[in-house]
Amino acid sequence: MKKEEKSERDVYLKNIVNNLPETPGCYQYLNNEGMIIYVGKAKNLKRRVSSYFNKEQQSLKTKLLVAKIADIRYIVVNSEADALLLENNLIKQHQPRYNVLLKDDKTYPSICITNEYFPKIFKTRKIIKGAGKYFGPYTNSGALNSLLSLIKELFPLRTCNLNITPDGVRNGRYTPCLEYQIKNCCAPCIGKISNHDYTKYIEEVISILKGDIRVLQEKLLTEMKEKAQSLDFEGAEIIKKRYQSIENFRTRSEVVSPLLNNLDVFSIDSDEKNAYINFLHITNGCVNQAFTIEYQKKLDEKDEELIIMGIIELRQRFCSDAKEIITPFPIELPIDGITVTVPQKGEKTRLLTLSKLNVKQYKADKLKQEDKLNPEQKTTRLLKEIQDALHLEKLPMDIECFDNSNIQGTDPVAACVVFHKLKPNKKEYRKYNIKSVEGPDDYASMREVVSRRYKRMIEEGSKLPDLIIADGGKGQMQAIRSVVENELGLSIPIAGLVKDGRHRTSELIVGENNEVIGLKQNSSIFRLMTSIQDEVHRFAITFHRDKRSKRQTKSELDGIKGLGEKSQQALLQHFKSVKRIKTADIEEVTKIIGKSKAEILYKALNKDNLTVTEE
Repeated sequence: MKKEEKSERDVYLKNIVNNLPETPGCYQYLNNEGMIIYVGKAKNLKRRVSSYFNKEQQSLKTKLLVAKIADIRYIVVNSEADALLLENNLIKQHQPRYNVLLKDDKTYPSICITNEYFPKIFKTRKIIKGAGKYFGPYTNSGALNSLLSLIKELFPLRTCNLNITPDGVRNGRYTPCLEYQIKNCCAPCIGKISNHDYTKYIEEVISILKGDIRVLQEKLLTEMKEKAQSLDFEGAEIIKKRYQSIENFRTRSEVVSPLLNNLDVFSIDSDEKNAYINFLHITNGCVNQAFTIEYQKKLDEKDEELIIMGIIELRQRFCSDAKEIITPFPIELPIDGITVTVPQKGEKTRLLTLSKLNVKQYKADKLKQEDKLNPEQKTTRLLKEIQDALHLEKLPMDIECFDNSNIQGTDPVAACVVFHKLKPNKKEYRKYNIKSVEGPDDYASMREVVSRRYKRMIEEGSKLPDLIIADGGKGQMQAIRSVVENELGLSIPIAGLVKDGRHRTSELIVGENNEVIGLKQNSSIFRLMTSIQDEVHRFAITFHRDKRSKRQTKSELDGIKGLGEKSQQALLQHFKSVKRIKTADIEEVTKIIGKSKAEILYKALNKDNLTVTEE
């Protein structure tokens, strides 16, 4: 945009802002193409919109938004509550680029009770206006199937697709199906049950779906007693079975005191990009609805703003009329007649904990799904976690880890493993024989190896690592730092892995002040660091074992120039020991390794009795 155009635009927008009313409403920002790029709500339109053009309060994302604004529209409403509802509807309608995006592309199943003479009950993902009453949606298919199973067990309702009419029943147009024969259906099609009694079944089903299970139980208990008093023991037994089935279901569903009724519970878990909001609806102490939605952030929205948006969206979606809302922190919800509670103890705290558990599980499942679909995204996310935890300036794309190995100072070796983008880069693994250190001195050994490693990398112009990890805590960290920073003048972050009393990784130390970073055993960083530690330990131990094994199996034949490994193996395989080779006949030795090698062997072993004859 040219300077003159920008100046004209600023004057135009300033004029609009100065003339905005100081009343509740919704504002819309439009770009040069006339598209709505942002929708917001305000208790005071003029004050709220003016804040976007206050440079001192602008974040980077807000600056990007303001740079795109070419026009401003607004809608005045009666109250802040109306503004909330209007904002929610406008965002869903226009899906502006800079608004949080409701990521809800899933269609969850609901339970439908049809508007027929003899209604049917079934699971559906399609909501057809006027076709019947809908309950749901249900995110937990197990809960939905349990409800349908309970209803089928309690009520012999029809499942057929017949268009049953009163005239059709009177005139005998229908024939009962197999469901009637196996006693799963009360056969309203042939008049085995009246419309009045069938409607009573439907009313009881609605009570269950609404969560009013105790009311239904009390009703059944009264009917059972009446049947027993009139000596209809068979009818009383049928009602008793229904009562017990409902009691079993209620026991599984009840999570808090039955005195808590008609409550909405909300919790939120958010990160830099997304926010997850969980909703629980409680009726008579039971969780009657559970749902989690996800918002994609655009302008560094706060949790307080997002949870209010989630409350409006979810209460609308589930037609909730609860007068009390439980939240994890205080919010200003401009809806009349609603009490917002932030519980500190008791049953309501248990409900909030349950909601938080649900939202965290939803987020974890979502991340797992995304990681499977996009492994590169998982890698970047883990690298970012390490960067944040260790306060690094850049992502640790290349990580190197060192470890020493020796037994009481014998055969000392060291190893370096390299991880690129969190995956082992085995081509870059290095083994080191300790040359300048005598005795078991881990710190001196570490200094030697690190010095050799990075001096060579500097000479060759190789890319240096973004992070160095020592498998030995503070001491080894200091040994590495003395070489990297003091001797070589390099600036590479160094971390150390610390083990607990049971020799398990428990902490990560980083920085010159040895800042301790506790590692949760189920965290991604802990699993990654443990895998790096295990890999360098395996590599160092294997190298040490191989070296020790070679030393132990070394014989007088080793080191004889001109006598290769294959010749040695051939001799040992034939004679079984060096002693037998020394006392062997020359003809026998010559047959195995030839004349020239036999002469070399003679000189090396100084065999007086070994002479080579000309053939």
